[in-house]
Amino acid sequence: MPTPDRYLTVAEVSDSARRLVSRFPGTGRLRRIGMSRAGRPLQMLSVGHGPRHVLVVARPHPDEPVGGSTAIALAERLLRGPAAPPARGSAPAAATDLSLVTWDIVLCLDPDGAALSEGIEAATGRRDRTPADYYRAAYRPVAAEQPEWAPIESRQLPESQALFDVIDDVRPLLQCSLHSVEAGGTWAQLTRPLPGFGTAFEDSAATFGIPLQHGTFDALYWGNPGPGVYVLPPPRDTARLAAGSENIGASTWCAPGRYGGVTAIVEVPLWATGLADDPSPHPEAGAALRALSALVRDGGRQVTAVLDKARPFLPPARDSAPRRVLEWMADGLYDLVAGSWEPLARQADADPDGLTTAQVCALDVVARRQPLRAAGLLLRLLAAADDPAAPGLHRDLDDLFTAWSADFESALRLRRVPVRRQVAHQTRTVLAAAGSALAAVR
Repeated sequence: MPTPDRYLTVAEVSDSARRLVSRFPGTGRLRRIGMSRAGRPLQMLSVGHGPRHVLVVARPHPDEPVGGSTAIALAERLLRGPAAPPARGSAPAAATDLSLVTWDIVLCLDPDGAALSEGIEAATGRRDRTPADYYRAAYRPVAAEQPEWAPIESRQLPESQALFDVIDDVRPLLQCSLHSVEAGGTWAQLTRPLPGFGTAFEDSAATFGIPLQHGTFDALYWGNPGPGVYVLPPPRDTARLAAGSENIGASTWCAPGRYGGVTAIVEVPLWATGLADDPSPHPEAGAALRALSALVRDGGRQVTAVLDKARPFLPPARDSAPRRVLEWMADGLYDLVAGSWEPLARQADADPDGLTTAQVCALDVVARRQPLRAAGLLLRLLAAADDPAAPGLHRDLDDLFTAWSADFESALRLRRVPVRRQVAHQTRTVLAAAGSALAAVR
């Protein structure tokens, strides 16, 4: 069955999983592994009965819609069996042998967040959709409410605990976390090296016409054994860019390591840019980074100015997850992001060949998306407000939002990646990672 060129909603993913279990009784099983904070079920589809386990986690972030579609495409691929001999770069036969491997697929890790991103699948999946459509529908929680990242923030969410419990139960040799990024290229982050994986990953990206991300914002200093592949530094290594990542060992990503397992975070872009695949030195990296820092701060200041006027009539943060995100971003996040690049700018001044075009492109995506994320959320709150000041504030912010969205597309020369290609590449990457992990333990 060909992959449709659209994203599946959480409900569609759940319905598809139930149909697969009905079509393949015994081989496929669906069970509840926990409940979300708001009482939504966390479901896991298991395929096969092998002694080795591969764990796949879909929708860890609610604004990353590709994972649910990949989860179903992967399950169907495994249940149907190979339609033809394995192609170059495909998984070794052992990875799809359901007498050797059990695949455990968490269908949506953050259903509460997905409910607040309702409509994002339609807002992004169609061919005529733009980044502006995406940011009007997207919701991304504060770090302490993101299930994979919450343990780093010293807050144990029920969703995080459910995933830890599954990891302790099945002891996976591999965990694959299915992510997507608004713009850029594709990349994979590993908690330790997977021999042979890089070649298969590169082949898959080329097959589906998706650029590799040569340098990425949250793994800028990680080991880079192959194009688009990044390996987590040792626990005591300080070469980490993302704020808070010094405690990454507390995250769900590193939990399989207790049992000798490895995690692969697989990122695919909704919109691609050739700049992501350009490893040449950036000609003016220092100046570019200072301009991006200013862009983050200026955009954040303008959104916060509208938020300041709207605060008296918006729902309180304790009752509104979008309001909590806006307050979190206003309370120093813009400055934190912008300030983290100042050492890089100084480094670029001292070494003109030190940063590549692809690395600057990755930071450009981050700079532009910060105010867009905030503005999209605030526009939704203003549209729902009944205060007489709300329409005027909405109109003013929408003008900014529209201009920023258009600039985002033009500055990075974005092109849409068809959903079927995102899903096919992510599926092939997961199978390749499983093949590499299995080969390493034989």
